[in-house]
Amino acid sequence: MSTDLPIHATITEKLRSLPENPGIYQFMDADGTIIYVGKAKNLKKRVSSYFNKAKAESGKTAMLVRKIRDMKYLIADTELEALLLENSLIKKLRPKYNVQLKDDKSFPWICIKNERFPRVFSTRQIRDDGSEYFGPYASVKMMNAILDLIKRLYKLRNCNYNLSEDNIEKKKFSICLEHHLGNCLGPCEGLQPEEDYVQTVFQIRDIIKGNLHSVTKHFKQIMKEHAENFEYEKAQLIKEKLEWMEKYRGKSVVVNPKVPDVDVFSIVTNDKYGYVNYMRVVEGAIVQGHTVELKKRLDESEKELLSIAILNLRSKFNSDCKEILVPFEIDLQMPYREEPPSFLVPKRGDKKLLLGLSERNAKFYMLDKQKSRLNLSDKKNRSNELLIKMKTELKLSQLPVHIECIDNSNIQGAYPVAALVVFKNTKPSKKDYRHFNIKTVVGANDFASMEEVVLRRYGRLKKENKPLPQLLIIDGGKGQISSAMKSLEKLKLAKQITVIGIAKRLEELYYAYDPVPLYLDKRSETLRIIQQLRNEAHRFGITHHRKKRIKASIKTELQNIKGVGESTAKILLKKYRSVKNIKNASERELTKMVGESKAKLIYEYLAKS
Repeated sequence: MSTDLPIHATITEKLRSLPENPGIYQFMDADGTIIYVGKAKNLKKRVSSYFNKAKAESGKTAMLVRKIRDMKYLIADTELEALLLENSLIKKLRPKYNVQLKDDKSFPWICIKNERFPRVFSTRQIRDDGSEYFGPYASVKMMNAILDLIKRLYKLRNCNYNLSEDNIEKKKFSICLEHHLGNCLGPCEGLQPEEDYVQTVFQIRDIIKGNLHSVTKHFKQIMKEHAENFEYEKAQLIKEKLEWMEKYRGKSVVVNPKVPDVDVFSIVTNDKYGYVNYMRVVEGAIVQGHTVELKKRLDESEKELLSIAILNLRSKFNSDCKEILVPFEIDLQMPYREEPPSFLVPKRGDKKLLLGLSERNAKFYMLDKQKSRLNLSDKKNRSNELLIKMKTELKLSQLPVHIECIDNSNIQGAYPVAALVVFKNTKPSKKDYRHFNIKTVVGANDFASMEEVVLRRYGRLKKENKPLPQLLIIDGGKGQISSAMKSLEKLKLAKQITVIGIAKRLEELYYAYDPVPLYLDKRSETLRIIQQLRNEAHRFGITHHRKKRIKASIKTELQNIKGVGESTAKILLKKYRSVKNIKNASERELTKMVGESKAKLIYEYLAKS
């Protein structure tokens, strides 16, 4: 909502009417865009605090306050309700001055499918189909370890048949290789009772939730029964399953297994960012672990950042743990299903060790992020240094940030094509690469082909008002450069793009209006970049030329063979490169490639031609 009133005029009027209830408030700029969303126990006190003299004259909050032109609010019944509403609005609107969790990953889940004889598998898509989803898993390795354990302990189907009672009774399906390999008990033919399968799925739920104790107890009871009945082979199989469970538990237990289920949160900060690590611990084993980065907007405190992260991460990972370990006292109301969770600041023991482990994870993550930013900065500085060096050595009037290179390709005038590659900041920009089929030139005329490609390429850039390169590299000498310049002069772009040709023999560089070539040191980084451009253009052009040639070959001779399709022709041409080489191949060689019947057709046809 736009207004012509001074910055505080509209706000001052609204401040008087603000209630003292819990709720959320939204600040808007002159364009009506929401730039900040906040929650409050007392709307009147919280919103008024933004406009006191101390806050309005210093810090990042002052930047926000200066842009506020209007505000609106919503009353909530409780502070918790305000917190949830604030969180959902921030996710939806992504206001400029709100803290955002930098976490754009699509995490995988374990799905127990809503079907008779449910399948268990990993997925990144949650569907509203009644299936159960467990996760998300920040570590794919951790998820795969659970799925591998499930596979070793239980025999589940992986087919997608509709195993309804009616379909099984009518014997619509038959057991497959998975059953014969011992990976499935054959519910599709009624060989496994549904009750037995359902019991298996109950145990799998416990394993996914980290509750190995109940499953272990169940297996021990079965093993004991088998042993008492002298079924030692069956007892041995159960024993092996228990050993697999102990191996899995041994890899993940970090503290006393008697530690109750807890969520662990820790935070480390620097001037610009906060890093919050989250661990979910079940029976002393870490079953979830994830760290997020939060960029500070308004000099938020560690408590504020941690509160935001706890709410988001518990929601994201669908946690309902009753106890939350934190590094300091925190006043935060949390959503809950049965009873509200409690916050604990551990002082000693296993819980203190867990908090320390979480903090180390957060510190490692922060150091890794800082290192990545330094490396990125170093790469940018390195790229700038190289551009300055290229400008000096090539005597250019501006930095060659955008360089293009053109190369022609044909074989004795057949299938003439050209390739254009683009480098930006000395690195390939593959999305900008282009192929050209030569349209106006007949035969092997590289000069005319170059003239056509340059005219088409830069005529289009000029027409569409797109940025031109500072430097154009031509694979060739004076003749190729002259052809390129003809087109640029027609387009009145000759003075806007520097054109350099690189001759292969001595790697000398030619300029448009200078008869004397430039020789760079063979170890020069400038020459290396130019050679890289030339080689990349050559590779890109040859690939396109080969595809065109193969396609043409398919359309001419091989397509005349009745019973031989395009895919068969491609297989042969990929191996033999030409129809002539296929003719020279024996029928036995062709049989190995495409089978006996097609090999005979091809061999007999080519033998007659």
